[in-house]
Amino acid sequence: MSQPLIELTEANFKNEVMDRKLPVLVDFWAPWCGPCRTMGPILEEFALEHPDAIVVAKLNVDENQQLASRYDILSIPTLLLFNGGELQKKLIGAIPKKRLVEELAPWIGAESA
Repeated sequence: MSQPLIELTEANFKNEVMDRKLPVLVDFWAPWCGPCRTMGPILEEFALEHPDAIVVAKLNVDENQQLASRYDILSIPTLLLFNGGELQKKLIGAIPKKRLVEELAPWIGAESA
């Protein structure tokens, strides 16, 4: 897989997030955001390690302001986990990979971090 993260837009959000069978972790970010850039490699690594358990996607809040507003994104990075089209979890701010794995353990089947 050449690109582990799906790029989301207003146009493909429903198909890529709401209609997926697998859980989808959406990273609400912006290119000018330092903590967002910190999370990029962590999310790529996480996506490569859990390709059959969870889909990881990125949504640029500058280019998709309606979606950011719909989900009350007031601070970035914000990670939202959707499962079956329903919002399951919200994580705000840059977090270490260990905590990301711990927070998402119920959806990725991880016993421990």
